[in-house]
Amino acid sequence: MSTAVYIRVSTVGQNEAGQKAEIERWLKGHGITDATFYVDKKSGDNLNRPSFEQLQKAVFAGEVKTIVCYKLDRLSRSLKDGINTLVSWIEAGVRVVSVTQQLDFSGATGQLVASVLFAVAQMEQETRRERQKAGIEAAKARGQYLGRKPGTTKSKPQRAQKLREKGLNAEEIATAMGISRATVFRYLKAA
Repeated sequence: MSTAVYIRVSTVGQNEAGQKAEIERWLKGHGITDATFYVDKKSGDNLNRPSFEQLQKAVFAGEVKTIVCYKLDRLSRSLKDGINTLVSWIEAGVRVVSVTQQLDFSGATGQLVASVLFAVAQMEQETRRERQKAGIEAAKARGQYLGRKPGTTKSKPQRAQKLREKGLNAEEIATAMGISRATVFRYLKAA
């Protein structure tokens, strides 16, 4: 049985280095030298994330004793999904720790605190979406929001082709360019 680390950023363009550094400092401080890292670059709105799914399999195969995360909302931004995941892990005998919140969620008190933190994470997500929607509606009313122009790109499609020629795979190209894998495939098809 081992220690697993779960890191999540919301988009491919974001960097997980800050989370990783804090977690590595915590691991070192607790004498843990061998941990398996699971990193996702996807929204926390649902649990359909490749590394999260791998972590789930490892937990229920009995391979994980402790899960360390940067902050509880990295696991989920949904109250229901977060609580269900946390409870199932704890019932499987797994200790869950948030390094920045300095909390261990394994006991009853930890689970109570976790439910509040997951509720706050969900509320923040909903509030952000409401503000975004209101801003778009106001901009549309002023005639200033036209949406994204057809054919615009986040970066140059030719760069994807050059990276492919250098031997990078789609995931590596997506990370290098700060775009999704689907966009990489679209760029490569167009080039």
